[in-house]
Amino acid sequence: MKVAADANVLLSAVLGGRARLVLNHPDIEEVLTTEHTFAEVREYTLVLGRKKKLALDSLLLTVASLPVTQVARVQYAAKIAQADHRIGWRDPDDIELLALALHAEIPLWSNDNDFENCGVERLTTAELLGKLGIFEGK
Repeated sequence: MKVAADANVLLSAVLGGRARLVLNHPDIEEVLTTEHTFAEVREYTLVLGRKKKLALDSLLLTVASLPVTQVARVQYAAKIAQADHRIGWRDPDDIELLALALHAEIPLWSNDNDFENCGVERLTTAELLGKLGIFEGK
């Protein structure tokens, strides 16, 4: 299975949340994200790391080692107008990730409700864990 990952799930993985179980699962063929989204992850990792008084160098190393493919905007640029029409009014920061999912014809992995009813399947971390046969407590 391939998915397009939002910043919130990648941040969860960096900080030790359940999303890391998805990233490391053998049934996850590839996790894609935009360069814009990955830059958000780097930025907010530092913010959250300082807030939680975590070792920033370790967190940045974790970000750098995420098993995620960053896709250049030029590859999904043809879908940006369509994505803007579908979600731009809700959250302009989500346009590029939706464009990537539309281009690649893959589900979005996000816990952000802004992606509901935008024309692609949105899977939360809990839903993905269920699909992969991973349940809390295992």
